[in-house]
Amino acid sequence: MVCSSCLRSTILQAGQIGRLTEGRVQFCNIEGSLNANRSLKNFWTRKSITRKMMVDTSATADRGPKLDVLLEKDDDGGYASGGWKSEDGTLSCGYSSFRGKRVSMEDFYDTKTSKIDGRTVCLFGIFDGHGGSRAAEFLKENLFQNLIKHPEFLTDTKLAISKTYKQTDMDFLESEKDTFRDDGSTASTAVLVGTHLYVANVGDSRTVISRAGKAIPLSDDHKPNRSDERKRIESAGGVVMWAGTWRVGGVLAMSRAFGNRMLKQFVVADPEIQDQEIDEELELLVLASDGLWDVVPNEDAVSLAQSEEEPEAAARKLTETAFTRGSADNITCIVVKFHHSKVDPGEPKHGQEVDDMACVSNI
Repeated sequence: MVCSSCLRSTILQAGQIGRLTEGRVQFCNIEGSLNANRSLKNFWTRKSITRKMMVDTSATADRGPKLDVLLEKDDDGGYASGGWKSEDGTLSCGYSSFRGKRVSMEDFYDTKTSKIDGRTVCLFGIFDGHGGSRAAEFLKENLFQNLIKHPEFLTDTKLAISKTYKQTDMDFLESEKDTFRDDGSTASTAVLVGTHLYVANVGDSRTVISRAGKAIPLSDDHKPNRSDERKRIESAGGVVMWAGTWRVGGVLAMSRAFGNRMLKQFVVADPEIQDQEIDEELELLVLASDGLWDVVPNEDAVSLAQSEEEPEAAARKLTETAFTRGSADNITCIVVKFHHSKVDPGEPKHGQEVDDMACVSNI
């Protein structure tokens, strides 16, 4: 067991190392910026690669008999975009993900829709990795799968989300215990169960809704200088200090995250959850990594998303806007639009190939 003074010393040393290496990272990003500018020139004109994979899960028919995976990405993984419409036509989803000026991609996303025990369920998630991509990738692969398998998912969704977030964090830390990596990830998720919406957040990714034309954030960024977060960290024996921005132990610029084993005593994966009923005033959702929110205010994001009829086009516009406004990070967003004038469920939809369960995720 390490004494608090030793741990604090270790954290301070880590903060000094982080500042020493910051110049190297910025130098590397010069080349990444040049590559990103070339990528943006052909951002939406490259030919996408689309793959489809059908998986028979008839053994668990109550959780959805089929899985349809759709991928759209370019040759080098620089960007991905796509979208789908629900079977009953009540909502549509579009996503866009761009490496931007970074030399590597650490953002991941996941969207799913299914019928579970006769109830329609949709799940949307943004996972922004830091210190590496493994934590974000682990969340994309496991978080929603764990959630829909939770025995209380339909009966007490908020409790199931809270328990699943914490358990998935423990699972990730266990999977990485024999490695020298110590990366982490945010998670901002929106879960629709019937006509109820649950938004859960860990870290500084964010979910914003448009209600009657007004932008309303349904998550509050977990920053170390947030008064309640600073109090929690200091009560646990940690320190919040300025190192270019406010950081836990001078190292991490967010106060909650998955992973980050070295700081786990202070950087928890407990989600903050907001819930509300879906009504006709709820027009759309925007979920995005901080690569968007760093340069695009909530009101602008909603306005830009509303300016496009199709959510995929809206997601692309948001991603491109963030890049042109100078975002230096990976940029990933999901736009979900609600169509309250329900279409005939039997009406064929152009391009509709989603069966009982659809999953769109980047690999």
